[in-house]
Amino acid sequence: MILLLLVGTVLIGRLAWIQLVQGKWLKQKALEQSTLDIQVTPNRGTIFDRNGEELAVSASAGMVTAVPRSISDPEGVSAELAPLLGLKKEDILQKISNKKYQEVLLKRKVSNDIISEIRKLNLKGIEISSDTKRYYPNNNLAAHVLGFTGTDNQGLDGLEAMYDNILTGVPGRISTPKDASGRKIDDSTSEYYKPEDGYNLVLTIDEVIQHYVEKALDQAYADTKPSKGMSAIVMDPQTGEILAMANRPDYNPNDPFAGPKENWYNLWRNYAVSNVYEPGSVFKAITAAAALEEGVVTPDEVFYDHGYIMVAGQRINCWRYYNPHGRETFKEGVENSCNVVFVTVAQRLGKEKFYKYINAFGFGQKTGIRLPGESTGIVNPLEKIGPVELATISFGQGISVTPIQMITAFSAIANGGKLFQPYIVKAITDNNGNVVKKYEPVLVRQVISEETSREMRDILEGVVANGTGHSAYLEGYRVAGKTGTSEKYQQGKYIASFAAFAPADDPKVAVLVVIDEPNTFSHMGGAIAAPVVKSILSDTLRYLNVEPRYSENDSEYVQKDVTVPNLIGNNVNDAAKQLDELHLQYSIEGVGNKVVDQIPKEGEKIKEGSMVILYLDGKSEGNVRVPDLKGKTIREASDILSSYGLKINIKGDGYCVSQDPEAGTEVAPGTIVNLQFKLNDNS
Repeated sequence: MILLLLVGTVLIGRLAWIQLVQGKWLKQKALEQSTLDIQVTPNRGTIFDRNGEELAVSASAGMVTAVPRSISDPEGVSAELAPLLGLKKEDILQKISNKKYQEVLLKRKVSNDIISEIRKLNLKGIEISSDTKRYYPNNNLAAHVLGFTGTDNQGLDGLEAMYDNILTGVPGRISTPKDASGRKIDDSTSEYYKPEDGYNLVLTIDEVIQHYVEKALDQAYADTKPSKGMSAIVMDPQTGEILAMANRPDYNPNDPFAGPKENWYNLWRNYAVSNVYEPGSVFKAITAAAALEEGVVTPDEVFYDHGYIMVAGQRINCWRYYNPHGRETFKEGVENSCNVVFVTVAQRLGKEKFYKYINAFGFGQKTGIRLPGESTGIVNPLEKIGPVELATISFGQGISVTPIQMITAFSAIANGGKLFQPYIVKAITDNNGNVVKKYEPVLVRQVISEETSREMRDILEGVVANGTGHSAYLEGYRVAGKTGTSEKYQQGKYIASFAAFAPADDPKVAVLVVIDEPNTFSHMGGAIAAPVVKSILSDTLRYLNVEPRYSENDSEYVQKDVTVPNLIGNNVNDAAKQLDELHLQYSIEGVGNKVVDQIPKEGEKIKEGSMVILYLDGKSEGNVRVPDLKGKTIREASDILSSYGLKINIKGDGYCVSQDPEAGTEVAPGTIVNLQFKLNDNS
């Protein structure tokens, strides 16, 4: 009796354990064994520019999986699917013949056309579910900002990686009953659990300004042939918003793994936030601001440059040692970028005070911009700074910065002395456009006073109007800037840069261009980087409707207002002719013969010389007539030929002087057009 009671107690306890403790787990296992679940991929959130233009979208696609136990003829199924999926028959056969797996993935991101063909085959045991494919409609545009995704739609670089958890969403599933052998039960009802789509990102980037920057970089990249690439950043100095960011070389995020594997990292790397470089004379703006703020110098104080200065027994030359500047005020010393002047004021500051401003301007620390791979730069410890090191840092040697640090600090000089944290995401929204989270400007600290900022704006305007930055002089606009040329530790290798903001009295945009190891007629920032900044400012200020104010000296440059015509529906060649007649520039996006969209829109008022972006329909039917490309840059000619479905063969640099076949010749799509380019005599 006691034994029976004991056995009963054990059985009841075991039953209670199974029901109360393991019940939920056992129920789940039973469900798994009686149902076949297929994951449904959610739509990844869209990435928009600040004006709602799509920069990264999720295109509809399909995912093909197989249930091996439901396939009675693996050989035949493999033969049917291989050509459609672009896979080897043997690989498919190996997967679908292995009955120990409940479900196997054959291919993701299959186009809808192919999915339609597979459905027609009605292959038992082959399952199709919805999938998404990441698509970047502007191809390379803002590639280093956007990044790209992997085969499982996970973000691998750029904003796609930094905001992966925001963009991804929650997968859904299709649950279908199956029998004891793991086969789908015919005529059974499947349950559909809807996925939750990811949130969207709205960026501070302006697609139009991004186009302007990339157009300027393409031309500069062709002209200067830098061994280590180049970067450009456009910032709103009043908020820290990034309006554009680009690097060369770049890549197409629609196909990020193209080309040799050993080149991938260099192509993906966002030099604007990751690379460190010695800023050279652009850093003199920091030295000048610190000196004025501390009162160790005034704009009108007179200096005398003998071409060099002796520091701790070492001779430190001015860049123009062969023809010294002689007598000059501090303001003129900045305009002349005179090393002797800057070494002198740094000595007056002393290393402790100088380092206080170096740190306050954000050097030696990350800015906090939400992009992967940001570097801190290199600022040597204060205790390692002797008289010579103090002297060289004053003109931007012996300190390394990132482009994002430099443009952020330069903006603080422009905006009244406020250092803002740079940011690139403006808001997170849901699919109904509701704002989930909004990002506002973040003031880090006040670095210099409004009065010092005003003095610096005036001094830096003089650099462009009268000094080394004259190549950035823009008729009708007050541009302030600073040139930079730093010699690398490898002999004969240089970094050329130029930073600027405009208008000088009320800064709306700040621009930085850095060219690493140029191979051209000059390595000086004022000669090769300043014109790139000028191009970007010219297009951007007009686009932002910043009215030019011409002086008497600028009267010959006064440009007329032009009303943008309606170009939608026109042949691209006809549209280009219309724009040429109106003295407007143009950039072509996409391929095809017909214009389907344009920026700016019809009826908008813009200045002569402004840029109009033409979007094409992607279709090219029959033979095409070779367009007239004479006088075009390499980038312009490449865009036009690409739009016609023609290929380009480039000889030389500069502007097109001859072409073969000639303009008007009728050729088949894919024909190579040979173009000869030549630099102008005054280039």
